[in-house]
Amino acid sequence: MALADSARGLPNGGGVSPAAGSGAAGSGAAAAAGGWSSFPEIVELNVGGQVYVTRRCTVVSVRDSLLWRMFSQQQPSELPRDSKGRFFLDRDGFLFRYILDYLRDLQLVLPEHFPERSRLQREAEYFQLPDLARRLAQARAAAARPAALHRDGSLCADEPPPPPLLGYLEAEPLEGGGGGAAASAPSPTASRSPSGGPLLTPSQSLDGGGGRRSGYITIGYRGSYTIGREAQADAKFRRVARITVCGKTALAKEVFGETLNESRDPDRPPERYTARYYLKFNFLEQAFDRLSEAGFRMAACSSTGTCAFAPEQGGPADDKIWTSYTEYVFCRD
Repeated sequence: MALADSARGLPNGGGVSPAAGSGAAGSGAAAAAGGWSSFPEIVELNVGGQVYVTRRCTVVSVRDSLLWRMFSQQQPSELPRDSKGRFFLDRDGFLFRYILDYLRDLQLVLPEHFPERSRLQREAEYFQLPDLARRLAQARAAAARPAALHRDGSLCADEPPPPPLLGYLEAEPLEGGGGGAAASAPSPTASRSPSGGPLLTPSQSLDGGGGRRSGYITIGYRGSYTIGREAQADAKFRRVARITVCGKTALAKEVFGETLNESRDPDRPPERYTARYYLKFNFLEQAFDRLSEAGFRMAACSSTGTCAFAPEQGGPADDKIWTSYTEYVFCRD
């Protein structure tokens, strides 16, 4: 005798199909029947600009969740859609892949170096998946217990800074400062940087803020502008389709935070480098402001460009469209 899927679900999405639910008792099955008959078996979701295609029984595999109510208790006409008719959810499209993985078999499997546990827990709470949120909270608590100092010298947010390492000079107090441990003489083995300032540990910054890493970040963009017959009078100025970010993963996330789109390289460990990130906004000055506030300065830039006639743009045949690719290199000592 074949058994209907339980609330725990089957490997390919679980959930109870309309055929399997025909003999179920209770008002819940009767209420869901109308919604089931209206939704297609394969549903397309647009989650924050990321498109997912899955079975309807996958998204309704966890009873009383937000997606279960949307796709079993409502009609398709009641749900928001994008311009191509896909069901639209205004949430983090990158993190939704892990929500969908969980709905398929109710197992939590994350990459080894996954820095977004707190954000994923927030998504689980939004989609009303209490078991997933509980597992993520437990995983975060377990991850906070190891040693605070990572291999690259960065500090865990919840841990106090370690004592200075032997052979490194502690930051010197200002003139007239108080006594005590802060005013003690430096170690005889301490050394200084070539510029004359104190040589600090990798987890310290020259301004005493602590936790700032030195390194390079490269910002790149491909832009275009059109110049017509009347030159500047007809110019259509800079259009930037996407701003790319290259550099160390941990540095890029420190500077740009939630404005960083990681969908093209989602599982990159924090100590590795990437050239596949890009920003969720397209204003260069906004990127420059964030880099400046994080203590970066521009070290170099380069650009290349091409010109072509563009009568297909609707203007005269002698209109010119210029396209260019430009990179800016920023560094923090």
